[in-house]
Amino acid sequence: MSHYRWDEIKREELSPLLSRRVIHSERMTVANFEMKKGAQVPLHSHDNEQISTVWKGRVRFNIGGEDQIVEAGEAVTIPSNVPHMADALEDSVCLEVFVPGREDWKRGDDGYMKKR
Repeated sequence: MSHYRWDEIKREELSPLLSRRVIHSERMTVANFEMKKGAQVPLHSHDNEQISTVWKGRVRFNIGGEDQIVEAGEAVTIPSNVPHMADALEDSVCLEVFVPGREDWKRGDDGYMKKR
């Protein structure tokens, strides 16, 4: 068993408007994203199933070509290999769960998210 405090996990600045903190387990990745209004995660897809929960704010997800506004206290599921993107409509905090874990993040192969 491992124990974590989100505020003690190193924040990775992906862009001036987007940052994340990540926990990897043997078979899962959990990420805490902080998105300032206007932050975008560009269109992408991956083998991992994903559940995105908005804890604060409002985020527009486009999943498989369909827009869905997700507000604080709501979540969406994103199936494996379905193209998706996200736009922060206001300052937001999202918790993202990926199964299996994001090996591409561990390797640093996630340049699509890193915009300066």
